[in-house]
Amino acid sequence: MDMDAVLLARIQFAFTITFHIIFPSFSIGLAAFIATLLVRWRMTGKEHFRKLARFWTKIFAVSFAMGVVSGIVLSYQFGTNWAGFSVVAGNIVGPLMGYEVLMAFFLEATFLGIMLFGWERVSPNLHVLSAILVALGTSMSAFWILAANSWMQTPDGFEMRNGVAYPVSWFHIIFNPSFPYRFAHMFTAAYLTTSVVVLAVGARYLVTSRFIEESKTMIRMGLGMVAVLAPLQLFIGDQHGLNTAKYQPVKLAAMEAHWDGSKPAELVLFAWPDAKAETNHFEVGIPHLGSLIITHNPDGLFKGLKDFKPDERPALLPIFFAFRAMVGIGLLLIAIGLTGAYLWWRGKLFEATWYLKPLTYAWPLGFIAIISGWWVTETGRQPYLVYGILKTVDAVSPVSFGAVLTTLILFVLIYTSVFSMGILYINRLIEKGPQGEAIAASGDPSLGAHPLTAAQSATRSALGSEE
Repeated sequence: MDMDAVLLARIQFAFTITFHIIFPSFSIGLAAFIATLLVRWRMTGKEHFRKLARFWTKIFAVSFAMGVVSGIVLSYQFGTNWAGFSVVAGNIVGPLMGYEVLMAFFLEATFLGIMLFGWERVSPNLHVLSAILVALGTSMSAFWILAANSWMQTPDGFEMRNGVAYPVSWFHIIFNPSFPYRFAHMFTAAYLTTSVVVLAVGARYLVTSRFIEESKTMIRMGLGMVAVLAPLQLFIGDQHGLNTAKYQPVKLAAMEAHWDGSKPAELVLFAWPDAKAETNHFEVGIPHLGSLIITHNPDGLFKGLKDFKPDERPALLPIFFAFRAMVGIGLLLIAIGLTGAYLWWRGKLFEATWYLKPLTYAWPLGFIAIISGWWVTETGRQPYLVYGILKTVDAVSPVSFGAVLTTLILFVLIYTSVFSMGILYINRLIEKGPQGEAIAASGDPSLGAHPLTAAQSATRSALGSEE
């Protein structure tokens, strides 16, 4: 397979995983949010919690479906474009992916039907339990996927025989050196992403004087999570950075555009890194702050890009700018959370239109940060697919340039059309709002008189149809 075909195969996988990661990250947080709403409904008896849960369940169903479809495509690419990876790492990555299906996806799929269609057909307690188990399933799914991906970043617990990796210790494979930090970082990012969406939707309703009670609940719950998780994510990110400095120093050097490891590092706020000239153009930085952040010592040293051969360095520009996008959004979310918490404490949150109106446009921030973070993670591992063991160029299938180009074009066309319609449909559901979601609970005799009528109503509600 020539280098152009290798690059196209990488672009194809990057394109599909960029689409895919949006939906699982949203589903993880949204499933927990729905379960929390239903638990609060059972504890307080307040019907607007149930109304909100039913509303967000429709959105969850669409997001979950798009995540499943895009995830299947990724799995097939292991066989079509990355057969070398399957041969070398299949003994380890294969079982981890299998555990994700058996322990997580089956759990989600089993109780998802009850969660979607059980509003009038099962007892309230069973319905709440189903939502909790779906939320647990999404979390377990993230656990196993991140275990597999983290092993590719910092492989451990294996031995190589004739160029093939064999498991020696599953404990060390799963809980490899980067897994705890990457799982905490991604899990927190998923909850933050959902919290920002919920906060933005609540602000959207409140500034237009729609669904007042529901909007205030969404704002309180979303803001409470952002105010706590955004600063926490800063700490987790710092710990993750220290782990990266130890196990993937070239990735860290690329993130910081740090060239000379013999000198304390600046915190480079902006620059245009030039890999050929091995320097930064238009650099704006703060002396010694980079060393302080990475080593917790203003005069501390860590490896620079010049400490590695040019063919061992990852692509510099996407890592450098994606990392700054992720960090910048993180700092913005901290500001949003702390400002909102202060307004809440002062009793002025719901009247502060100067704060709420910009929030209505804040919903994509978490998604952009997650995509940026994945670009940093995956591009920063290059030129390796399994760090230090298997290079990307050795992992591809013997597929022609034309075949990869054809499938890439088809993916772009299909994904752009299908997923655009899905996102537009989610926006339509949000525009419609949580109206009429609690009709069944209000004692409408038509929903309790005939089983078929109740089932039809539940189906219409799950699909977002008009009541």
